[in-house]
Amino acid sequence: MRTRQAMLLEQFNAAPAREARELLKPCLDVPRWIEEITAARPFASLDALLATARGAADPFTPAELEGALSHHPRIGEKASGKSAEASMSRNEQSGVDQRDPETVAALAEGNRAYEEKFGRVFLIRAAGRSANEVLTALQERLGHTPEQEEPVVAEQLREIAVLRLEQSLTREEPSA
Repeated sequence: MRTRQAMLLEQFNAAPAREARELLKPCLDVPRWIEEITAARPFASLDALLATARGAADPFTPAELEGALSHHPRIGEKASGKSAEASMSRNEQSGVDQRDPETVAALAEGNRAYEEKFGRVFLIRAAGRSANEVLTALQERLGHTPEQEEPVVAEQLREIAVLRLEQSLTREEPSA
């Protein structure tokens, strides 16, 4: 018996290029990344697909990095809308408790300081991290120079993209 994961991978491999690109875009809206993965199909396994996704995301050009960041909400702010990307972002930030006013205030202040220093939104793979872990990372990264921060941002973006792709192809069947 085939697993759900194998069936989803088979569907991704067999999908028209347009549909494959549509699945990839919410994971990381970088056209070069999307095209490299789409063109590399079919994949023998999910691991092979994820390895290709990691490789295609390294390195990012400065323009790709900035373009991708424009789609990410501030940490601690819930993404609005019904898009797949917004849904993924809300799920990833579920560990950031919006009911704790101190956490909300600290994140807002950290976001402002980060944006003033670096001129872009603070990006971190929030999935699996608590609000305290996110705040600690934010405070640490505020001490970076732009040259130190650039590879950290790129790595966080890669982690988010690969995690989103993996979750897209390992989701459970909806309950009846």
